[in-house]
Amino acid sequence: MEQPVCLVANAENGELEVVEEALEILRGVAQPVVVVAVVGLYRTGKSYLLNWLAGKRTGFSLGSTVESHTKGIWMWCVPHPRRAGHTLVLLDTEGLGDVEKGSTKNDAWIFALAVLLSSTLVYNSKGTIDQYAMNQLHFVSEISKRIQTKGQDGDDFEDDSRYCRFFPGFVWAVRDFTLELKMKGEGATEDEYLESALARKKGHGKEVAEYNTTRDCLRNYFPTRKCFVFVPPVPGEQMSQLAALPDSALHPKFLSQTRRFCEYVFQEAQVKTIPGGQPVSGQLFGALVQSYVGTIRSGQVLCPDNAVTAMAAIENEAAVKEALALYAAGMRTQRLPAELGELSEAHGRCEGDALTLFMRRSFKDEEQAFQGRLMAAIKESYGKLLGENEAASKHSCCALLEELSAAMQRKLSDGVYSQPGGYEVYLRDRSQVVEDFRKAPNKGVKAKAVLEQFLASKRTEAETVLNVDKKMTEAEKVLAEEKQRAEMLEQQRKVAEEKQLQTEQLMKDQERSHQENVRQLEAKLAEEMASAQQEAERALECKLTEHEAMLQQGFKEKAKMMEEEIAELRKEMSAEKMQELLNMANVYGKFFRVVYDAFVSEDDADAAADYHREPGPWKNRPM
Repeated sequence: MEQPVCLVANAENGELEVVEEALEILRGVAQPVVVVAVVGLYRTGKSYLLNWLAGKRTGFSLGSTVESHTKGIWMWCVPHPRRAGHTLVLLDTEGLGDVEKGSTKNDAWIFALAVLLSSTLVYNSKGTIDQYAMNQLHFVSEISKRIQTKGQDGDDFEDDSRYCRFFPGFVWAVRDFTLELKMKGEGATEDEYLESALARKKGHGKEVAEYNTTRDCLRNYFPTRKCFVFVPPVPGEQMSQLAALPDSALHPKFLSQTRRFCEYVFQEAQVKTIPGGQPVSGQLFGALVQSYVGTIRSGQVLCPDNAVTAMAAIENEAAVKEALALYAAGMRTQRLPAELGELSEAHGRCEGDALTLFMRRSFKDEEQAFQGRLMAAIKESYGKLLGENEAASKHSCCALLEELSAAMQRKLSDGVYSQPGGYEVYLRDRSQVVEDFRKAPNKGVKAKAVLEQFLASKRTEAETVLNVDKKMTEAEKVLAEEKQRAEMLEQQRKVAEEKQLQTEQLMKDQERSHQENVRQLEAKLAEEMASAQQEAERALECKLTEHEAMLQQGFKEKAKMMEEEIAELRKEMSAEKMQELLNMANVYGKFFRVVYDAFVSEDDADAAADYHREPGPWKNRPM
């Protein structure tokens, strides 16, 4: 993207709407995304900070008046400067507190979207972190009114540990900071400054509760917190021309602070995930935006669990189609007719590739319903290809035998075989046709069956030639007939043997498919379990840190309440729980055996049995 585009717009009727141009861009981003959103009061320099993250000095519109300039949410996708194969998605949000809007409802939804869409949330403010700054961040304390952590099937109990599982990391960027960083007469870090500002006040009553509410939410909802302070980049009279000024015109300390801020974001901002730890691609991110905005427009409360469930059905359907298309494209490269072994090898390779693609894109595939559908679709596609291969082999073999036996037909018409000794000539010519046919390459899977049909069609013809041959004695004719029957039985044995080998190969294909599906499912389950454990560990670490802080500050009652959440998290991460999850792989293995067996039709095992029973083009041919 050369420049940002609007992702979520404010429609004329006052409702939010997703912009199709932005969605189209996201559909083309298959890479995992790291999403950084900046929120804050209007006219505080949010856009300028984002342009730095994009490595540009212009891009997001800055504006040069006291009016709010950015409307809705704007997006800029750029290659991640530190992570190859990742895309950095920057979100510039409409400034909070614009008096022209006359209502804070839009602000609340913009803030909620920024929280749910980002993996790192930057709150941009000016001056200092004081009570006024906290009051402007009151949207944090109203999160529970806009966002719920459990879906419709979940219980009614909400706790902070659920929020900090999927909330982004929090960065407070304090702009135009002119004070000296000192506390109690000693130098302090930016993070110490933030933690001091977030310290709770002891006491009771409405005033104390209001003081603590936003602070508690910031401490409990967001898994990580970081602070950066920035001196004014230029003197006040030059601020309106900030975008046009070169780096050399900016305050050296501001340059240093900004580069340190950017480096932190590049290194620490994580890939965007959804509940359960599933990484989000650009494609999935676009679906996420649509789901959340659709929920807001319907007047409902935002719920990541519900959004993920709704998106999973759409994404898994797309994953099946994309994987099946990849399989079909790979199999189309096979030239027909081909030997069954060649098709089997290609089938195994293409099915593995299709499953890998499906596993990479699919998520929350309850009871592996979509994976089962993919298995069935691949089997059906493979079956059709086997049918096409049989038809191609039969056509090729018939044409070859027609060509090789043409001379025999002319001799038969000319009466060459009706003369004394004609049967010996006939056998020699027929043997030559069979020999030449067997030597010919690329005949495919129906060669023996078609040859059997050919020889069977010549049986009456051979008997007629034998009977009119006056050179042979009756005893020789009897021996000749027995030899012909023996040759036919031998050819039938070869056909039966080939049928058995093909049946065994089909069974091997089925077993290999089953094993590959289970193997990739186990790998995906292990990956999902690791992500879920990391999610729980992050929440536990957050709670332990806050618990220790509450004890040190003397809030024993608050610490006691947090111990219940900590105990629940530890229980979830216990060895018994993880073992239960690991056992899921075995359960799904059995599931796939049942499902795949159900997909195999009875005709699979008997398909080759019909080869030698099909009528050939030489059936009932006149002499």
